[in-house]
Amino acid sequence: MSRRVVGFTLDNLDDLPSRCRKCVFWELDPVSRARAEEVGDPALEKEAWVSAMLLEWGSCGKLMEVDGVTAGYILYAPPAYVPRSVAFPTSPVSPDAVLLMTAHVLPEFTGGGLGRILLQSAAKDLTRRGVKAIEAFGDSRWETPACILPTDFLLALGFKTVRPHPRHPRLRLDMKTVLSWREDVEGALERLLGSVTSEGALRPV
Repeated sequence: MSRRVVGFTLDNLDDLPSRCRKCVFWELDPVSRARAEEVGDPALEKEAWVSAMLLEWGSCGKLMEVDGVTAGYILYAPPAYVPRSVAFPTSPVSPDAVLLMTAHVLPEFTGGGLGRILLQSAAKDLTRRGVKAIEAFGDSRWETPACILPTDFLLALGFKTVRPHPRHPRLRLDMKTVLSWREDVEGALERLLGSVTSEGALRPV
C-alpha cells in the first residue's frame, strides 16, 4: 500500500468528494453562500476561492492519496480569507494563527489515523511559512458529518481551548506541539495504514 500527501491545487480540486467539492460553507459568508446555493454555482465559487488563495497566499490544504486514490484532505487558510470565520461567537482567530477550516477522511479509510497525518503535514507546511499556530472552531454537539470538526476530536489531537463556548469553542494548537509527533507518527505509518478499514460513515477524522 502506497500513500502520498500532496498540496491542494486547482489540478486536484475535483479529487474532493462530490459534496465537499460543492461546499462553500467556509469560503463564503452565510448570505453569499445561500445565494450561491439558490441561484448560483457553488462548485464554481469554490474554484474561484481556491484560485484566489493560490495567487495571494499559496496552497491552502493537503490531500492524502492511498494507492492513487484520494483518502482524505485538510483545508486551512488565514482567517482574513475565510468569511465564515467571523460568524462564530468565539471569533476572531488570533492574529498569529491560521484557521483549520475542515478535514475529512473517506469512509473506506477511516480508523487508520490518517487525520493526524494530514494535520502534521499541514503543520510542516505552515511552519515553513512562519505560522506559529493553528486555531479551529469546534462543534461540541457534533452528531453527523459536517463542515465543523467535533470539539472532542480537536482536543484529542492536542488542541487547547482558548475561548470557551457551549457549542462552538475556539481551540488552538501550537506548531511545535504538532511537529513533536514526528518520530511517533513516521515510525507508526505502516501500522496505521495497515489498520485501514472499509467500514464506517463519512465523518471528520
